[in-house]
Amino acid sequence: MAGIVKRISLEGVKIFAYHGYFPEEQIVGTPFSVDVSTEMESTDDDSDKLELTVDYGRLFEIVSEEMKITRKLLEKVAYSILNRIKDEFPAVSKITVSITKLSLPIKGEIRNSKVELAYVR
Repeated sequence: MAGIVKRISLEGVKIFAYHGYFPEEQIVGTPFSVDVSTEMESTDDDSDKLELTVDYGRLFEIVSEEMKITRKLLEKVAYSILNRIKDEFPAVSKITVSITKLSLPIKGEIRNSKVELAYVR
């Protein structure tokens, strides 16, 4: 019998933060949107136990806490989010973290920039 894969995700978490390579980005700040997706094997589909799944409330807390720490590169922020999820939820087999910068310090017509990291156990 084939197994069941469970996906728990947060999409479009809007956060104002102070990430950016240029010093003015770290002073003025900019809006970001964060998506996090996790996958794990479903071991007990009849259970109502939070400890057998990924708590999306905890995912939100991890994203919020890491986005508060100013960094130059979004890759570093995504890496920190991904590692905290990996450490806190060892049953997760796949994690994807995507951070979209909604306002860019570039002259030109660009909707946004995005960094995405994926981890597979």
